[in-house]
Amino acid sequence: MAISSMTGYGRSEGTFEDRSWYWELRSVNGRGLDLKFRLPNGFDVVEQTCRKHAQSVLGRGNLQCNLSMGFSEGRPAFSINEAALTQALAHISAIGNRVEVTPPTAAEVLAMPGVLERTADERDAAGLEELSLALIESFREALQALLEARRAEGAHLHKVVSGLVEQIAGLTQQAVDNPARTPEAIQVRIRKQISLLSGGQAKLDEERLHQEAMLIATKADIQEELDRLKAHIAAAIDLLNQEQPVGRKFDFLTQEFNREANTLCSKSNDANLTKIGLALKAVVDQMREQIQNIE
Repeated sequence: MAISSMTGYGRSEGTFEDRSWYWELRSVNGRGLDLKFRLPNGFDVVEQTCRKHAQSVLGRGNLQCNLSMGFSEGRPAFSINEAALTQALAHISAIGNRVEVTPPTAAEVLAMPGVLERTADERDAAGLEELSLALIESFREALQALLEARRAEGAHLHKVVSGLVEQIAGLTQQAVDNPARTPEAIQVRIRKQISLLSGGQAKLDEERLHQEAMLIATKADIQEELDRLKAHIAAAIDLLNQEQPVGRKFDFLTQEFNREANTLCSKSNDANLTKIGLALKAVVDQMREQIQNIE
């Protein structure tokens, strides 16, 4: 088993000196690989490095990476800008001298732009580099947790899809073994139909009957479709055991399965064979739903 899901979650936490943080990584289905990062200002290098690392280990999926940072040891994450606060209060007072207004609450004052600001991280270049390295290493831990979650979900998908491939193989074999495909069986059906229509009075030309049966059998021949179904089954089993992302290939293969099932139904001249074709389409539809989550 080697396939992975595109759905997963990873989290890691860390501290460095007076800073604390946690990474949260969430991935869902996607046609390609789409990475979105949300980091505090000033960590562009961290984002670039983490983005490259994620691209090196992920093939597909929409990945959201969030970094939340704070201060450990009780250091406040925000501080009041005294100049901005003084200016805001002065404006409020000036307005109050001209018109009657309700004094703003403390929460409303703090919500004014520039009054409350994030505490500056006063570090030298060496300190910022060490913090960045710690953040990157923490990201790798979260990414590893995400990969493990995707593999765990992939193990479940492997079991489900393998079961569906087995069902397709079983239905294909039923179609192969269906006796209604033979010219002899078709000839018997034609004989019965003519007998019913004529009340049993028609005299049948055996040679002509054989020719008609052969013609119908040729038009209804599904051997090519059955051969292709067998080839697709072998390809699906091979994809399930590859050590690389196979979601796109599986999506294409499912389309091929569906095409052969449709052709089998359209060529069918027997109720049982049509039933097999419809069952085959239903299983292929189930498989298409499942592989949408394969990386």
